[in-house]
Amino acid sequence: MIARRHQVALALTAVLTSAAACQARDHQSAERPGRPAPSAARGFTLVASGDILPHTSVIDRARFDAGGIGYDFRPMLDGIEPVVSRADLALCHMETVYGANGDYTGYPAFKSPPEIAQALAATGYDGCSTASNHSLDDGAAGVQRTLDALDGAGVRHAGTARTEAEANSVTLLRAGPAQVAHLAYTYDTNGYPPPPGQPWTVNLIDETRIVADARAARKAGADVVVVSLHWGTEWQDAPDDRQLTLARALTASRTGGRPDIDLILGTHAHVPQAYEKVNGTWVVYGMGDQIAGEMSNYQGVQDPRGNQSTIARFTFAPPARHGARWEVRKAEFVPQMFDIDAGRVVNLNQALAQGAGVEGVRDRIRDVVLSRGAAKDGLVMGE
Repeated sequence: MIARRHQVALALTAVLTSAAACQARDHQSAERPGRPAPSAARGFTLVASGDILPHTSVIDRARFDAGGIGYDFRPMLDGIEPVVSRADLALCHMETVYGANGDYTGYPAFKSPPEIAQALAATGYDGCSTASNHSLDDGAAGVQRTLDALDGAGVRHAGTARTEAEANSVTLLRAGPAQVAHLAYTYDTNGYPPPPGQPWTVNLIDETRIVADARAARKAGADVVVVSLHWGTEWQDAPDDRQLTLARALTASRTGGRPDIDLILGTHAHVPQAYEKVNGTWVVYGMGDQIAGEMSNYQGVQDPRGNQSTIARFTFAPPARHGARWEVRKAEFVPQMFDIDAGRVVNLNQALAQGAGVEGVRDRIRDVVLSRGAAKDGLVMGE
């Protein structure tokens, strides 16, 4: 088994080497090189990816990739940079908070190197959800450092806040001709209470509040409202009852006949979960971990599913009339994995095209993603 894993790692490393590392680009502008210019007549493409969860082994790899001086997470993400950077809007999920001055830790209380923020920007991410069960691993200081680093890299964020005013503001991002609101919430914070007098530091999942926030975002000018939810049961391929119930309720909410929420993006479960169209709205129950170290499941067994994930890609078309909904005209998923030996995120379809033996992993992800009938609503596997 170990020998087989190293054979795959060598093949994937060869693929990654031949793919050539991409240049960092300017992320202060929403219209970056390689992205089409805005036009009122066209729609836009949004991509989103799963949990970034830097265990100690991941931090060590970033140290190695930086030549022992600092931390460089950019090479880890080179394999999916083409998918991310070509979208009009790209969203990640930054599950952990950042440390400082070399005080970095993995599980169970994470403090990650802030250099991750620069890597996210270089890869093409425009914004990240930051509400997770690890948001308060280092209290208010961790939230402050994380959001400061993301701001410094030009990466927007939603789900945690440094001030009450920030918590009450709407994260609006430009996606081609559209304004997209990004909202984010988590089911819990692992028992860590919010800082004294700061209950607004992390957004917790509450159906009434999410709907109210979505309506406020629409009033603030959002053409499309995207909600990121850190939810579900870890190591379970299928969405749990709470996910299904909340998804139905949120997608059923309407104002003046128009849905209040246009897309739901799920994280937390460590494994890829299904995509499904619910009440006419796409729900991704779980994208899986985009970056994570080797993990064991609840049976204490090392579980490779913890390093498998998808990138969701949705192409939105402009409304047929003023005030109508922006509709998803194309829904796709791109299967990927984090090769823990090479320390790289791998686009599995690209790897297969170049001869790597990862078809079984790709097919398992595909089967899970389509397990709730999304293919009949048009979901396809993208490159």
